[in-house]
Amino acid sequence: MTSTSKPGLSAGAPDLEQFDLRRFVAALGADECETHDGETDLAAIAQHLEGNPRAVVFKAVTGASMPLCGNVAGSRARLAQAFGTTSDLVLQEVLARTRVKGQVVEVSRDVAPVQQIVLTGEDCDLTKLPVHLQHGQDGAPYISASIDFSMNPVTGWTNVGIRRLMLRGRRTAGIDLVAPSDLRAIYVAHAARGERLPIAFAVGTHPVDHLAAAMRIPTDELALMAALRGVPMGVVRCVTNDLLVPADAQMIIEGYLDEHGHSTEEGPYGEVLGYYGGIKRNPVFHVTAITHRRDPLFQTFTISGRTMAHTDTAQVCALRTEAVVWRSLETAVREVKAVYAMPATGGTFNVRVAMNQRVPGEARNAIAAVFASLANVKHVFIVDPDIDIFSDAQMEWALATRFQADSDLIVESNFRALPLDPSLTTPRVTAKAGFDLTMPLLAPGKKRPMEYQVPSPPVFDGARFDTLEAALEHGPKRFAELMAAIGTKDGREVVRWLEDTGAKRVISRTGEGHYQFG
Repeated sequence: MTSTSKPGLSAGAPDLEQFDLRRFVAALGADECETHDGETDLAAIAQHLEGNPRAVVFKAVTGASMPLCGNVAGSRARLAQAFGTTSDLVLQEVLARTRVKGQVVEVSRDVAPVQQIVLTGEDCDLTKLPVHLQHGQDGAPYISASIDFSMNPVTGWTNVGIRRLMLRGRRTAGIDLVAPSDLRAIYVAHAARGERLPIAFAVGTHPVDHLAAAMRIPTDELALMAALRGVPMGVVRCVTNDLLVPADAQMIIEGYLDEHGHSTEEGPYGEVLGYYGGIKRNPVFHVTAITHRRDPLFQTFTISGRTMAHTDTAQVCALRTEAVVWRSLETAVREVKAVYAMPATGGTFNVRVAMNQRVPGEARNAIAAVFASLANVKHVFIVDPDIDIFSDAQMEWALATRFQADSDLIVESNFRALPLDPSLTTPRVTAKAGFDLTMPLLAPGKKRPMEYQVPSPPVFDGARFDTLEAALEHGPKRFAELMAAIGTKDGREVVRWLEDTGAKRVISRTGEGHYQFG
């Protein structure tokens, strides 16, 4: 191990195989991963991945020296497995890990798996990698699962994100830096000074790392990646620049963004909302080195199309959205029970929140907090804790029966927009809508009227009596309580008794349906 004085780095020997992508994929069962043993043409990859709920491994790709995997993070179950938990608990696991400081350990190049093979100069060739055309109108094949690493000279922190690379040649690629982001701000400042921006891309990484790259928390994002791993993370210095990158990735593509600014056309490309993004002016990435494991597993992300819920980007974005929204709600309201961002909407636009209102107006406060938490959130649905926000059927029921558009709909305008949204009439601002699907808040000590109560199968509990007459003498009883009173499993005998006894004594009913002697 090498020592370093960089803040955030710590001593100790990290496990450089625990987060190996190959190991994670190999641990997926047949219900979560399908494997193609025969040779597959690059042109056929996209069809195999389209709408596929499982991860896919292609062991042999025509014209490539390494296997390819795709859609590894394309389900909540697989993301949960990456965090060592279950789908219903993964958000809480993510939140817990973000509250702990991550430990980063710099290792020497001779032990870093990702630098077992080092290619520089003419040996660097992006077109020798199994990069496939993902969508019919894409401008070129794209490296889509790449995590980028750069340095923010103002803070001294490593900036981490997820950016696609459009192949333009053997050693050049386009990169999307149109939307507001930390990397865009860093690059624009460099270009304004006529300086190149050193950058590196990791390809073939654990799902935990992709979630970390998607997060937006103001910190050194290498440390955030380590925090989400939950164990010290090994990093290694690049061979052609001074950036630190995960030592256990499958591959690192090193290089720089040139100083010429947004100078070259990039696109079209199938984007994260399920539609195409058009041609844009973007910077050019130049490759200076490619390093990788001896047996690398190349990785592609599924991104666009009609089956958004089965894509890597939607699932990763959904979990990221939930974590950001939950952190925002923690300061706005108190009793948040669950948060869910629907992957079918790209994982960002529609958010559901279940909460327990303690005082009037808390549902509205929650809506306002979610509006402000992320620019990409457009529609917020707030429900009571009895609604399962992961169930479309229950959410539709709540919308139908607990919502009045003239009083429970909040619409606000002129929020910052995600420019990719095809519904925008102006490219920079968007409207947001909040749906208060909660029932009227009860005063302390009050019981909700029967008309608001949800039916369920009967439960036959309560006190036992020798006769039904003795039961009613004891006090008013519901019909199920009368059945329980004498231990009968046949309600018809209670009906007969009520008829016979009612001819002799007055039996009345309360407003909530209890039988009682008059």
